[in-house]
Amino acid sequence: MTDFKKYIQRYLDLIPSENWLEELKKCGDKTKDIYTNLSEQQSMFAYSERKWTLKELLLHLSDTERVFQYRILAIARGDHNELPGFDEELYATQSFANERTLGSLVEEYQLIRKSSQILLETANYSALKNIGTANGNQISAETIGKLIVGHNIHHLNIIEERYLHKL
Repeated sequence: MTDFKKYIQRYLDLIPSENWLEELKKCGDKTKDIYTNLSEQQSMFAYSERKWTLKELLLHLSDTERVFQYRILAIARGDHNELPGFDEELYATQSFANERTLGSLVEEYQLIRKSSQILLETANYSALKNIGTANGNQISAETIGKLIVGHNIHHLNIIEERYLHKL
C-alpha cells in the first residue's frame, strides 16, 4: 500500500457503514448540532497554542469540502487535467474565520454540505467510478466523496476529544 493509500485509508476507516451517502448526511447533521449549541465565545476556543479555534476548524471543513467537490465534479465529468493540492494551514491562516460570526460559518457549512449531497446523490454511478489525478495521486470521484465523510468524522472526533470537554 502506498503512503497516499495509507493516508486516505485512515479517513475511509472512520466511516461507520457501507452507506456513505447516509453517513454524509449524519455527520453533517452532527456537525451542525455541535456548532449551533456553541456560543460565540466558545467558538473562539482552541485547545492548545497554534491549534485552530472551533471557528477555524469549521471553516476548514467547508474549505476542504469545496476543494473535494471540485475534484469530484472534474473527475466525474471525465476531466483528465491534473488537479492541484492545497495547503490547509495556509487556507486556515487566510480564512479570517475568527472575524466572522459563528452563525455565518454554520450557514456556509450547511450550504456546502447540501451542495455535496446533491452532487453525489445525482451523479451517475459509472461517473463516480472515474479515476483522475489530484495532488499527484490517482483517485476516483467516489473515493473523494467518501473522504468528505471520513474527514468530517475525523474532525468530529477531535472536537469531542480535545475541545468540548474543555469548554
